[in-house]
Amino acid sequence: MMLALRVALLAAGIALGWYGIAALLDLARPELISVAWWFGAGILLHDAVFAPLCAAAGLGARRVLPARWWAPAACGALCTVTLALLALPVLGRGGAMPDNPSVLDRAYPLGLGVALAVVWALVAAVLVLRRSR
Repeated sequence: MMLALRVALLAAGIALGWYGIAALLDLARPELISVAWWFGAGILLHDAVFAPLCAAAGLGARRVLPARWWAPAACGALCTVTLALLALPVLGRGGAMPDNPSVLDRAYPLGLGVALAVVWALVAAVLVLRRSR
């Protein structure tokens, strides 16, 4: 059963990879160069800026927080960063159009705040449940 699942996942991964390569090969040369620049810049940004900042934050948190808080705090921090990065394009309302109210029609900063409040309330709930055990 597990072998069949792994083979199916491998086949799906190969098929999706092939589809991605085929889609890239259909692009014109300037578009391929742009894709390569964005890909390279994303890797450099991650490796040179984001990863060291996360490592430093994690080490700092381990020095300040009790050991039983480490896992829930790390999970909450990961969710916070992910939600913030996903919300980044709409927080500034840069694409809003006065003549089309259906574009960016929500209070995205409020939504992000509510989502973060839920995440950290769940972290607090996990900590309380761990303490009661």
